[in-house]
Amino acid sequence: MKTLPSEDNPNLLKRIRYNLFGPPRDVNEPSLFHKLSLIPILAWVGLGADGLSSSSYGPEEAFKALGTHTYLAAFLALATAFTVFVISYAYSKIIEQFPSGGGGYIVATSTISSSAGVISGSALLVDYVLTITVSLAACGDALFSFLPVMYLKYKLIFVVLLTVMLVILNIRGVKESIMILAPIFIVFIVTHIILIGYGVLSKADHITPVMNEFQGSFNHDISTIGYVGMLAIFLRAFSMGGGTYTGLETVSNGMQVIREPRVQAGKRTMAYMAVSLAFTAGGLLLCYVLFGIKPIHGRTLNAILADNVFGNWPLGGLIALITILSEGALLMVGAQAGFVGGPRIMANMSTDAWLPRSFMALSEQLTMQNGVLLMGGASLLLLLYTRGSVSALVIMYSINVFLTFSLSQYGMLRFYIRSRKKFKSWKRYIIIFTVSLGLCLTILLITIFEKFGEGGWITLFITSLVIGLCFLIRGHYKKVRKGVRQLEEMLSDIPVSGPENKEPVDPSKVTAILLVNGFSGFGLHIWLTIFRSFPQLYKNFIFVSVAEFDSGSFKDSSEVEALKNSVQESLMKYVKLSRSYGFPADCRMALGTDVVETATDLCESLAKEFPHSTIFTGKLVFRQETPFQRLLHNETAFAIQRRLQWKGITTVILPIRVGI
Repeated sequence: MKTLPSEDNPNLLKRIRYNLFGPPRDVNEPSLFHKLSLIPILAWVGLGADGLSSSSYGPEEAFKALGTHTYLAAFLALATAFTVFVISYAYSKIIEQFPSGGGGYIVATSTISSSAGVISGSALLVDYVLTITVSLAACGDALFSFLPVMYLKYKLIFVVLLTVMLVILNIRGVKESIMILAPIFIVFIVTHIILIGYGVLSKADHITPVMNEFQGSFNHDISTIGYVGMLAIFLRAFSMGGGTYTGLETVSNGMQVIREPRVQAGKRTMAYMAVSLAFTAGGLLLCYVLFGIKPIHGRTLNAILADNVFGNWPLGGLIALITILSEGALLMVGAQAGFVGGPRIMANMSTDAWLPRSFMALSEQLTMQNGVLLMGGASLLLLLYTRGSVSALVIMYSINVFLTFSLSQYGMLRFYIRSRKKFKSWKRYIIIFTVSLGLCLTILLITIFEKFGEGGWITLFITSLVIGLCFLIRGHYKKVRKGVRQLEEMLSDIPVSGPENKEPVDPSKVTAILLVNGFSGFGLHIWLTIFRSFPQLYKNFIFVSVAEFDSGSFKDSSEVEALKNSVQESLMKYVKLSRSYGFPADCRMALGTDVVETATDLCESLAKEFPHSTIFTGKLVFRQETPFQRLLHNETAFAIQRRLQWKGITTVILPIRVGI
């Protein structure tokens, strides 16, 4: 069993955190990316469970929407399987063109516009929160349906605890959480292959009577409601089962957790997901028809089907129970997709300044901890607001995913039309994305029409608020960037003063240690302010920077090396400039996920090396600082100052004014 180092003398809180979330990862470990990435089978478990778990309720909603016209379920099964394969193939092409992940947000941003991207990204964020909430609430319903009614009052508490458990597992790491949940996924696959396979084979002799009944019902409906009426019924049922397809984008969103060769592995994972979902969803619909399943209050259609299929087996009741329990448990695994995809989308949007920069940060376990915590917190709020009602949550869940799907398919259609000279098979791709766009728009528009008044408007309202907040955040960052750019224009062309001082730094002399982030007006302002405020005091200058290992660099080892080289080059520019003004100078760099922790440790070691030193850092200050600005600009400088001053190291924060 691993223990914390004794020299750290950790307090109780640190020990609890260590045991819950696991030990820190070594970002310099050569095999790091290989150890944390997923092979296609594990990616199918972690990313495909969302889509597969939707077969627990998607086909049922579609079948119920047929009303008395259940014979159409045979066509519905074919349409469902066809739609799964078309959308999956479309997303496999997205994986080829956008192998770094990001899904609908990256596609819409790159192929349509940044505004379309933020709409798609915001819709996805709300969708992923609802993925977590719906999946766990439905899991609670399934598991508690086998308990006496007196225990139902504990269901909400149980679902809340499930949410907290998944938050902890995902902070520990994606691979760790998937390895724990994999057995549930395997049980579901095995039981449902038996359920559907045996169900169809056992009713093989009923296919002819069912076809005769189908022909009679079809002719009767043609004579009464006509082709248009039948088409309307079919399209409504097809759209009401739209929840079946909601997890198909997850692989495209989470490509960064898949092992190299990433594109081939991603496409293989997509194929596993498509085949398993088409088989399960289409097979269940076909079994509903063959067994003549009728809704029973308080029971799912899959539970009724399992009783019918396994009723005459030895221990058939137990097998049926395990089958349905595996559905409920898989819904918990499906919630995992929200914790994988949601933080990834947030990190991508943070990179483009639509969300606070803090969502790019990685924890010591190299997980996007801030995103995981926000997704879990938002899910808990929705659970409490709806009291865990699946029916209320499904209505809220029914629109956003197809908004993102539609934008993605339209964006890729534009991409292949514009790039048709680069691809020999561009005509085939255009046909695929045209068909996929038509299917997604059909489901989206019918769902909005059917569900808007029942609660669909809540989802659109929340999504609109998120979009508005994103534009507000981006507007603020643009103003700040403009102010900093003006500062850079004034300071970046500082002339070289004279011949370069090549003397080594002298630890016995008074030394200024400057925390900088890239060669920019920000760092130059700190350097010049020291000259102006403390003339002739400091004889050495040490420039310090942390190469922050965030979601942008957490792709492969080459990205890490590029990050190190970039930071080193920036530091050497400061050293060269300082030496040109006659001062001995040097630089230090460290790689880490936590800027405060890494910078504090580095500065503490430098303070021992240069005992007559002062640590300098800078912070943006505004004319009238608001809580909104404090949220968007972290308190890194203050956090470093507090830690260093507690250790008795003099640390000064220099203000950098931005006139907004």
